[in-house]
Amino acid sequence: MRFRKKPVVVDAVQWRGREDTNRVLNWLAQQGASIAGWLFNDTDITIPTLEGNHRATPGDWIICGVKGEFYPCKPDIFEATYEHVFIPIGLAPELTEEAPDPRSTTGEIIG
Repeated sequence: MRFRKKPVVVDAVQWRGREDTNRVLNWLAQQGASIAGWLFNDTDITIPTLEGNHRATPGDWIICGVKGEFYPCKPDIFEATYEHVFIPIGLAPELTEEAPDPRSTTGEIIG
Protein backbone atom coordinates (compact mmCIF):
# COMPACT_ATOMS: atom_id res chain seq x y z
CA MET A 1 0.00 0.00 0.00
CA ARG A 2 1.14 3.54 -0.71
CA PHE A 3 0.44 6.66 1.33
CA ARG A 4 0.81 10.40 0.86
CA LYS A 5 1.37 12.86 3.69
CA LYS A 6 -1.60 15.05 4.47
CA PRO A 7 -0.92 18.70 3.75
CA VAL A 8 -0.34 20.37 7.11
CA VAL A 9 1.31 23.65 8.00
CA VAL A 10 4.09 23.55 10.58
CA ASP A 11 6.32 26.19 12.11
CA ALA A 12 10.05 25.67 11.77
CA VAL A 13 13.35 27.42 12.32
CA GLN A 14 16.78 26.57 10.97
CA TRP A 15 19.61 26.46 13.52
CA ARG A 16 22.82 27.84 12.03
CA GLY A 17 25.08 26.96 14.94
CA ARG A 18 26.22 28.17 18.34
CA GLU A 19 26.00 31.88 17.50
CA ASP A 20 22.36 31.36 16.46
CA THR A 21 21.13 29.81 19.71
CA ASN A 22 19.47 32.96 21.10
CA ARG A 23 17.36 33.34 17.96
CA VAL A 24 16.23 29.71 18.27
CA LEU A 25 15.46 30.20 21.97
CA ASN A 26 13.35 33.26 21.12
CA TRP A 27 11.50 31.24 18.47
CA LEU A 28 10.85 28.45 20.97
CA ALA A 29 9.45 30.99 23.44
CA GLN A 30 7.13 32.32 20.71
CA GLN A 31 5.91 28.75 20.19
CA GLY A 32 5.19 28.42 23.91
CA ALA A 33 7.73 25.61 24.22
CA SER A 34 9.09 24.31 27.46
CA ILE A 35 12.83 23.84 27.03
CA ALA A 36 13.07 21.43 29.95
CA GLY A 37 15.28 18.59 28.77
CA TRP A 38 16.74 20.55 25.83
CA LEU A 39 20.54 20.70 25.84
CA PHE A 40 22.20 23.52 23.90
CA ASN A 41 25.85 22.83 23.09
CA ASP A 42 28.35 24.49 20.76
CA THR A 43 28.00 21.77 18.12
CA ASP A 44 24.46 20.43 18.61
CA ILE A 45 21.11 20.72 20.33
CA THR A 46 19.56 17.72 22.05
CA ILE A 47 15.79 17.83 21.67
CA PRO A 48 13.49 15.62 23.73
CA THR A 49 10.94 14.15 21.30
CA LEU A 50 8.08 11.69 21.54
CA GLU A 51 10.54 8.96 20.43
CA GLY A 52 13.35 9.94 22.82
CA ASN A 53 16.17 12.43 22.48
CA HIS A 54 17.17 13.57 18.99
CA ARG A 55 20.13 15.71 17.99
CA ALA A 56 20.10 18.78 15.75
CA THR A 57 23.36 19.95 14.20
CA PRO A 58 24.07 23.28 12.45
CA GLY A 59 21.91 23.62 9.35
CA ASP A 60 19.14 21.37 10.69
CA TRP A 61 15.59 22.62 10.94
CA ILE A 62 13.66 22.42 14.21
CA ILE A 63 10.00 21.78 13.54
CA CYS A 64 7.00 22.36 15.77
CA GLY A 65 4.59 19.60 14.77
CA VAL A 66 0.82 19.59 14.57
CA LYS A 67 0.47 18.59 18.23
CA GLY A 68 3.04 21.08 19.51
CA GLU A 69 5.86 18.55 19.56
CA PHE A 70 9.37 19.49 18.45
CA TYR A 71 11.81 17.50 16.38
CA PRO A 72 14.86 18.13 14.18
CA CYS A 73 14.93 17.63 10.43
CA LYS A 74 17.95 17.46 8.11
CA PRO A 75 18.01 20.24 5.49
CA ASP A 76 17.69 17.89 2.49
CA ILE A 77 14.64 16.15 3.98
CA PHE A 78 13.10 19.51 4.93
CA GLU A 79 13.60 20.81 1.39
CA ALA A 80 12.01 17.68 -0.11
CA THR A 81 9.07 17.66 2.31
CA TYR A 82 8.12 21.28 3.02
CA GLU A 83 7.51 24.45 1.07
CA HIS A 84 7.24 27.99 2.39
CA VAL A 85 3.73 29.23 3.15
CA PHE A 86 3.11 32.91 2.54
CA ILE A 87 0.77 34.50 5.07
CA PRO A 88 -1.24 37.41 3.64
CA ILE A 89 -1.19 40.67 5.57
CA GLY A 90 -4.01 40.76 8.10
CA LEU A 91 -4.25 37.02 8.70
CA ALA A 92 -1.29 37.00 11.08
CA PRO A 93 -1.41 40.13 13.27
CA GLU A 94 2.21 39.70 14.36
CA LEU A 95 3.40 40.12 10.77
CA THR A 96 3.47 43.56 9.24
CA GLU A 97 4.23 42.36 5.73
CA GLU A 98 4.24 39.15 3.74
CA ALA A 99 6.90 36.85 5.16
CA PRO A 100 9.84 36.09 2.86
CA ASP A 101 10.81 32.54 2.02
CA PRO A 102 12.99 31.39 4.97
CA ARG A 103 15.35 29.74 2.50
CA SER A 104 15.95 33.02 0.68
CA THR A 105 19.38 34.51 0.21
CA THR A 106 18.71 37.25 2.77
CA GLY A 107 19.49 34.83 5.57
CA GLU A 108 16.36 35.87 7.44
CA ILE A 109 14.51 32.86 8.84
CA ILE A 110 10.84 33.19 9.62
CA GLY A 111 9.58 30.74 12.23
